[in-house]
Amino acid sequence: MPSYTAPVKDMQFLLHDLLKVSEADIPGYADLDRSFTEAVFDEAAKVAQDILTPLNAVGDVEGCVLENGVVRTPKGFKEAFRTLSEGGWMALDAAPEYGGQGLPYLMHTAVNETFVSANMAFNMYQGLTHGAYSAILVHGTDEQKQKWLPKMVSCDWTGTMNLTEPHCGTDLGLLRTKAEPQADGSYKITGQKIFISAGDHDMAENIVHLVLAKAPGGGEGTKGISLFIVPKFLVNDDGSLGDRNAVSVGKVEEKMGIHGNATCVMNYDGAVGWLLGDLHKGMKAMFTMMNEARLGVALQGYAVAEAAYQNALAYAKDRLQGRDVTGVKNPNGPADPLIVHPDIRRNLMEQKSFVEGARALTYWGATLIDRAHKGDMAADGLIGLLTPVLKGFQTDKGFEMAVQAQQVYGGHGYIEEWGMSQFARDARIAMIYEGANGVQALDLVGRKLATDGGKHVMAFFDLVKAECKAHDGDDRMKGFVEPLKAASKQLQQAGMFFMAQGMKNPNAALAGSYDFMHMMGHVCLGLMWTRMAKAAYTALDAGAEDRDFYEAKIATGRFYMARQLPACGMHLARIESGADTVMALAAEAF
Repeated sequence: MPSYTAPVKDMQFLLHDLLKVSEADIPGYADLDRSFTEAVFDEAAKVAQDILTPLNAVGDVEGCVLENGVVRTPKGFKEAFRTLSEGGWMALDAAPEYGGQGLPYLMHTAVNETFVSANMAFNMYQGLTHGAYSAILVHGTDEQKQKWLPKMVSCDWTGTMNLTEPHCGTDLGLLRTKAEPQADGSYKITGQKIFISAGDHDMAENIVHLVLAKAPGGGEGTKGISLFIVPKFLVNDDGSLGDRNAVSVGKVEEKMGIHGNATCVMNYDGAVGWLLGDLHKGMKAMFTMMNEARLGVALQGYAVAEAAYQNALAYAKDRLQGRDVTGVKNPNGPADPLIVHPDIRRNLMEQKSFVEGARALTYWGATLIDRAHKGDMAADGLIGLLTPVLKGFQTDKGFEMAVQAQQVYGGHGYIEEWGMSQFARDARIAMIYEGANGVQALDLVGRKLATDGGKHVMAFFDLVKAECKAHDGDDRMKGFVEPLKAASKQLQQAGMFFMAQGMKNPNAALAGSYDFMHMMGHVCLGLMWTRMAKAAYTALDAGAEDRDFYEAKIATGRFYMARQLPACGMHLARIESGADTVMALAAEAF
């Protein structure tokens, strides 16, 4: 069975050496000193390692079962869910007036990583609840907040998001679920939703579904969509649970991975619901939840890769295969360990450099969200720009790294008892849900680059430029600054190509959008590695005790800059080739 150890040392490095959180001018950050964050992370690590990790394989093997209209979760899930709820882990950054602890979103992000690495499928139950909580917090009335949020914060009740229908996924303007207004102000919701993660289960008293539907008078397309709160059980005026609502599970999907999470077909047969937010403006309310979910999925991308990498590394150190071409390293054994071989080392370094770079980018993104929550519009614009990059790039690469971890095992990686295939199977969904990655790329190039006249992407380039300039005269940083400069120029060149070609030939931009998303992802990680290298050098100059940790950080960053960042050149060449070769074949010629 695979193991997992929470990377608390690296998490602490990011918060305190890189982000310097206790010095940041963000409300709540002054309280995040090293001793406090370490105590939180250590306790989260115990939960992740001792409770959730052993259940990961259990959930994969047993899956979820629909029995008499109720979904039964795998053995041990219910008890684990109660442990997390009672420990307050699901309420870290929730508002205190609803029972939360009021910590910054950054702390939720870091703790959430450990739970995802330990058991991605299990963590989705509370992760979706957090997103539903956020949507109600932002768009709900005071009465709705008081009615729904305290029980959701405690996870006595959980939440879901219901968008997709059998005939429409990304194109929500095609949805058919109807909302009929009632005399008492409620609505009757009728329709079918599919692919609903955590759609039903036996771990909470009630499930609060947020459902997109069309009410009369809304018009065509997405402009006519509204969002509704539709609970599994109706709630009485005194807060107690009442009758079962007219919502049921049609089936639990059999999936490639995340077997421990119930992905349901949900049938709404005149279920009672209440409008959340403004009528016919449900997309705005849903995107509060969707954008948070996309950042959570971006985290899943590298968090699963982290767990896979840890196991691949342990196997590479233990498994004896062949001899080192430069000389025997294990003279008392029949062969040397796998890790001596350059191609295994390359494989592991690709995993390590991605995971650590993505963790830094995700934590930095969380600080932007904390700033945005306090009204910083520049931070809000920047994280809006970066969200499709985080989601698309990190989940693509996260799956790739999970497969590479599997590859270290050779044939054993393909055998279920070793557990490596589960990481690959679980990671695969992150590239698809919450907006497939091709859609993320189209969103980035088609919308986000031009938002507010392009000022957010220009602000990003200014950040990169300022970072490079900050290290003028520091010879130690040349191996970071020069590659970052080159990659940033290539990214800007790609953007200029889109500007020149986009109006007269939109396909030229759209055909290159996926490459641009990856290109920008690499530049983002290059920026993070440059910042981490400087932080590591600063710690070494100050006489840090754990020199090995900081020197390893620098060496890993150098690998990324030399071996991964040059992919930007390839992506630029693809972009500048335009759309002709992509669109050359007529549809009937395929």
